[in-house]
Amino acid sequence: MSAPERPSERPRTTIMRDVARLAGVSHQTVSRVLNEHPSVREETRARVLEAMRALNYRRNLAARTLATRRSGILGLIGFESTLYGPASMLYGIEDAARAAGYFVSVVTVRSLDRTAVLEAVDRLCAQAVEGIVAIAPKESAAHALAQVPDGLGCVGVGGAGESGVPSVRIDNRAGAALATQHLLDLGHRTVHHVGGPADWPEARDRIDGWRTTLYANERIVPPVEPGAWTADSGFELGTALARDPSVTAIFCANDPVALGVLRALHEAGRRVPDDVSVVGFDDVPEAGYFLPPLTTVRQDFAELGRRSLEVMLSQLNEDGPATRDVDGVLLEPTLVVRGSTAPPPG
Repeated sequence: MSAPERPSERPRTTIMRDVARLAGVSHQTVSRVLNEHPSVREETRARVLEAMRALNYRRNLAARTLATRRSGILGLIGFESTLYGPASMLYGIEDAARAAGYFVSVVTVRSLDRTAVLEAVDRLCAQAVEGIVAIAPKESAAHALAQVPDGLGCVGVGGAGESGVPSVRIDNRAGAALATQHLLDLGHRTVHHVGGPADWPEARDRIDGWRTTLYANERIVPPVEPGAWTADSGFELGTALARDPSVTAIFCANDPVALGVLRALHEAGRRVPDDVSVVGFDDVPEAGYFLPPLTTVRQDFAELGRRSLEVMLSQLNEDGPATRDVDGVLLEPTLVVRGSTAPPPG
C-alpha cells in the first residue's frame, strides 16, 4: 500500500522583508519607498522598485488598512468618451495613482450631469475610498463634486476650476494665446477661430485667450461660432472660412477640428500653409502625421495625472479625515510648431 500523497505546498507570499533582502536595504526603507517618502535617495528607490518587480511583490492593502485605518483605495470618475483629452486624463491619473501604491477604483458615467456624478460618488464611497479624483470638464460635473462628503479627499480635473473643490487643469487661455500670437508673429493680420462646444469651459477659455490676444495686438476680432470637438464640425465651419479669400490664419479648438478644417481648405483649393495657416490644440499622437504636420498646442496629460495625485495626497491625513484646504494647480501648455503654419501669402 503506497503512502498517502502529501498535500502540495502553496507557494509562500512575498513579504516586505524579501524585497529588503534582495535590494540590500532595511524593511523600513522599503516601507518609505512604498509611501513615497522624500528622504529616500533616487538610486535606492530604483533598486527597491526593481526588487519588487523581480519578486512580483504586491502591497497587502488589507494589512495596511488594519495598521493605518486607511484603505489605500482612490476613486476615479471618468466618462464615456472617445475624445483624446478626457481619455488621456484618465490614463494619466490612473498611472500616477498606481505608481504611488494606490489601488484605483474607476467608475465611468454616461453623461456629465449632476445626478450621474453624484451616483458615481455614492458608489465609490461604498468602497471606502480615501479620496475621489473626477474628470469634470463641464460645470454640472464640477459643481456636483462640492457634494462629496466631508473627510474625503477630492480633486476636479479639467473644467473651469470654480467648484469650491481643488482642481488641476491646463491653462487653456494661455494655450490659445500661444497659438494666436504665433500666427500674428508670422505676419498674419488677424486670426479666425473655429470653436468647440459652448457648454465646455475649455472651449470658452480658448475663445477668451484668442480674443484677448487679438485685442492686445489691436487686431480685428472676427466672429466665432461654437461647434463640436469633431472633425466633421471643423469641416462644416471650415468650409465657410475656406470660401473667404481674406482668411489666412485659423486657430482650431482642438486637433480633430483642425483635421476637418484642413480637409475643407483642401477641397476649396486653399493650400496649407502657403495660402492659409492652421493651428490645433491637444497634440494628439497623430498630429505629426497630418498633411501637412500640424502645428498645435500641447497638453501634458501625464503631468496632469501626476499633479492631480499630488493635490489628492496633500489632502490626506495619516490619522484623521482629509482636508480640502489646499491649492489647485494650473499647468502651462506648450506650442509645438510643425508644417501647417507660415507667413501669409504675398
